[in-house]
Amino acid sequence: MGNHMAGLQVQIRPWSEDHLHLELLYRLNVPEMLEHLGGPESDKQVEKRHKRYVEVQSLGSGCMYSIWLADHPVPIGNAGFWESGWQGSTIYEIGWGVLPSFQQRGIASAATAAVIEQAKQQKKHRFMHAFPSVDNPGSNAICRKLGFAFMGECDFEYPKGSFMHCNDWRLDLESGV
Repeated sequence: MGNHMAGLQVQIRPWSEDHLHLELLYRLNVPEMLEHLGGPESDKQVEKRHKRYVEVQSLGSGCMYSIWLADHPVPIGNAGFWESGWQGSTIYEIGWGVLPSFQQRGIASAATAAVIEQAKQQKKHRFMHAFPSVDNPGSNAICRKLGFAFMGECDFEYPKGSFMHCNDWRLDLESGV
């Protein structure tokens, strides 16, 4: 599964137990990547996250992917979607992250667009939401670029037990808005 953007061939690959995926989570678990998400996790939390990412597809509740560049030997980010409850409905929630040295090249947008196409093929939930922090201009720009509708600001629980002030972006997987 690939997407060409800004001259780069961006690919997404389903998450697996492969050691490269766990290593990627450790590389993403740094303050500059998680400043909008409650900060870095403990090693045990990272290992639990890896297990959840592996299991989400087998449970039929979404899919996590690693992000690759065609000419790069290891994954450089992740993106995925999963079922979540929001305002009394079951929706798909989407999230992504690209290592700092690969940001601002269109990679996250290309990978997220590919993930959206995968979610559409599921034909399971009509709406997909993204909840970037109001203080995260990059992720909010990706939502605008990919056609999400701005629904307003909200307080969203993440990580569990902690609330962050977010923008609620919604994409209609049936009509595209």
